[in-house]
Amino acid sequence: MTETSPAENNEKIARPKLLPPGIILPFVLVTSLFALWGFANDITNPMVAAFKNILLISNFESSLVQFAFYGGYCFMAIPAAIFIKRFTYKTGILVGLGLYATGCLLFIPAGAMMAFSAFLIAYFIMTCGLSFLETSSNPYVLSMGPEETATQRLNFAQSFNPMGSLTGMLIARNFILSRIDSSTEAERTVIRDTMPDKFAAIQQHDLDIIIGPYMILGLVVLAVLIIFALAKLPRSKDEDDNKLNLGATFSRLFRNRKYIEGVIAQAFYVGVQIMCWTFIIQYAGSELGMEKSTAQSYNIVAMIIFVSSRFICTALLKYFSPGGLLMTLALGGLGLILGTIFIKGMLGLYCLVGVSACMSLMFPTIYGIALKGLGDDAKLGAAGLIMAIGGGCLMPPMQGWIMDQSAFNLGFMELSSARASFVLPLICFVVIAIFGFRTSKVHGHTY
Repeated sequence: MTETSPAENNEKIARPKLLPPGIILPFVLVTSLFALWGFANDITNPMVAAFKNILLISNFESSLVQFAFYGGYCFMAIPAAIFIKRFTYKTGILVGLGLYATGCLLFIPAGAMMAFSAFLIAYFIMTCGLSFLETSSNPYVLSMGPEETATQRLNFAQSFNPMGSLTGMLIARNFILSRIDSSTEAERTVIRDTMPDKFAAIQQHDLDIIIGPYMILGLVVLAVLIIFALAKLPRSKDEDDNKLNLGATFSRLFRNRKYIEGVIAQAFYVGVQIMCWTFIIQYAGSELGMEKSTAQSYNIVAMIIFVSSRFICTALLKYFSPGGLLMTLALGGLGLILGTIFIKGMLGLYCLVGVSACMSLMFPTIYGIALKGLGDDAKLGAAGLIMAIGGGCLMPPMQGWIMDQSAFNLGFMELSSARASFVLPLICFVVIAIFGFRTSKVHGHTY
């Protein structure tokens, strides 16, 4: 029998806990928000394909849904961070829930107007609220315990985000995509040109189906807002200082290479996530002739893989460095995207679905790496990382534009525009792999 020395026993006793006593209930409440914005993200991704069919617009035009949705994140991130710095994390959460609910309920007048631009405004306001929620919740979770376990704690909280995402996907498939008119774009075009009144009636029917889940979501978010208004959330130690000192804070952040590289990596990560999940429906439709509701089932499988991998990767962080694991998964994602581009048929689709296993770790790990050691600067630092969600605003329209082009002749093979468009996710994984490598080898002494 091997005896442990007193020093080893002290080391076991001193090992920092994931959550201190008394923080569990507030942590559960804040963690519920991760599922709430995950739901919004992934009920919205399939709407790109839905609006394209309903309104007879191009891939580029329909992807403006993502431009408006993630544009709200980008636009509101710094104002949200300044607001939270001036007040508290709880106040930021309440404002975020209010804007979130308002955006959802604006779908009602948008549907009555039958105007795509009105839906885009509703999405934008909704995600201004989500920007407040993420700018508040992520650093708040990091502050809810020892700094040594901050990244693991955030990974655990983020594990509930894909559960909301999966619910959103199921709602989109079963209550929207499967219920809207099943006529193809070609058939709709004929109806529009020959029977405009019937076409308008079909459009109104389909838009009403889209409005229903968003209206219910708005009411649920209002209920959550009331719960948070009544709840007592502990103040973190960095909330006692509400002086802004913007110039000094921004100066320190811009001099921090690890942080700046983290913001860049996060922009490319969000871009790759949104592109892979948004256009899986178009990929399955153009390459394999699948119906939208059937293709959405593969999106759901991808999310189940994502959820499972998130818990596995969170456990692996106990044994591997965050930067090294991040780099390894980015290289795995790069390999699978190559399969998506160059392998035809179901195997190419399987590669695209499998990418989700590699993406699961990335957002919270990049977030934790970038904010580690920032102290009170983390509030404004979090804003930069939420602004990086703007990667999901810019890249999907770029991919949609590539999809609208003719096939590409590479000399040795012809590549469909749908498969060629995934060169953008490929570039994203290269950038993330470089950041993971630099975190381990260059910034290792600061992480």
